[in-house]
Amino acid sequence: MNATRLIDRMAQFPRVLTEAVAGASPAEARRRPESGAWSILEIVSHLADEETDDFRARLERTLRDPHETWPGIDPEGWARQRRYNEGDLSDSLARFTRERESSVRWLRAIEVVGVDWSRTHRHPRLGEIRAGDLLASWAAHDWLHLRQIAKRQFELSQADAAGFEAGYAGAWGA
Repeated sequence: MNATRLIDRMAQFPRVLTEAVAGASPAEARRRPESGAWSILEIVSHLADEETDDFRARLERTLRDPHETWPGIDPEGWARQRRYNEGDLSDSLARFTRERESSVRWLRAIEVVGVDWSRTHRHPRLGEIRAGDLLASWAAHDWLHLRQIAKRQFELSQADAAGFEAGYAGAWGA
């Protein structure tokens, strides 16, 4: 595993995310598609919570003591309980960026002293998950949600083009 490269990707993500949501008005940031999928604001808020309450917390515990119970997570429940879609995009983005910078500092510090990425936590439902699996998933998670944001931006472009077709742009699924 190239942990350094994964951490570098994680370090660059806040800049990419900031650019991906730039220019979205408060109403656009809160707009949910008809499918009920998350809005841009909900996605960014989710990323901020996952940073602290999921990936970093679980990786820290796995490296410290792989037998330690992981904190529970409920991303869908958090979106409702924490009222993601009532927040402010700039605030959520700033929180994510701040927490990601903290995560990257920590990851770089532990990588320097050496990390056993094979330390394994036994999850009651998912089975064995190695520390390296968590790092790989953490880095990949960003880009999955960037794809969601791109889809929201695509949908906003279609809405702005009301009365005209965007088919010439190409197929969304390509």
